[in-house]
Amino acid sequence: MLDYHLHLWPHGDSDTWLSVDQIADYCEHAAAHGVTEIAITEHLFRFRQAADVVGRFWEAADPDPAMQASMASYFDHHARNDLDRYVDLVLEAKRQGLPVKVGMEVDYYRGQMDSVGELLSQYPFDVLLGSVHWIGAWRFDDLDDALQMSKWEAQTVDACWDAYTGAMEELAATKTCDVLAHPDLIKVAGRVPQNPVEWWDRLAEAASATGMAAELSTAGFRKPIGEQYPSTPLLDRFVAAGVPMTTASDAHRVGDVSDRVQDLAAIASAAGLTTLASFDGRIRTDVALGAGGS
Repeated sequence: MLDYHLHLWPHGDSDTWLSVDQIADYCEHAAAHGVTEIAITEHLFRFRQAADVVGRFWEAADPDPAMQASMASYFDHHARNDLDRYVDLVLEAKRQGLPVKVGMEVDYYRGQMDSVGELLSQYPFDVLLGSVHWIGAWRFDDLDDALQMSKWEAQTVDACWDAYTGAMEELAATKTCDVLAHPDLIKVAGRVPQNPVEWWDRLAEAASATGMAAELSTAGFRKPIGEQYPSTPLLDRFVAAGVPMTTASDAHRVGDVSDRVQDLAAIASAAGLTTLASFDGRIRTDVALGAGGS
């Protein structure tokens, strides 16, 4: 098995620096759970270089002054680290023989992905995860922020899912990234339409049409929704469409690395998966389900 979505910073931390020893701890914890290859995929918004590229995108993305102010504060808190130093750290872990890939989780910035891609092309990444965590300036998965959660009450669940799916389609179409991370993250707070078939079909088509892989993740088990990403019907659609899959825990601390990986293996097998997508230098190789990469 693989764990292709791992963060070194806890959610609230922004400028506590990291070490190869921390990555070694992640590798050891993963190996103890039968995972033989991991990818470190820190959020791009944590780095000053990314903030320089995307600027104050929220001002054009959302007319709500409160949402704009909240996003400005969010970026001011997080975008404090050096991207070169991060990449060098993970490369050093690789040089020391740790089974780790250099990755990044890349949020969608409407109209700016060419510039984001140009920045990322300057670094030797193995895998890039594409994700949508906000719509306009609304961080719909920021469950501890009362302002963000109040937005759920101001619109229908169907409208939220439609806006999210549209953003995921646009992200996939840019082909900036390799894997759609937690592809139905919009359900995180437990808000699911009565009939989500339209959005499941569109998400599967977005991956299939662009040749992207998608992620099967246990992170949803730790959220109010209480299930894996993607849900079983969406996973079935990915498999039927021939979309390659990675597996992940989306851990932000060592105790969650490879969380419930055996449950993940059973879900993958039940869906008919026999291989997983491993990446090196952003080139995909299929490995047997249950096996790690090279």
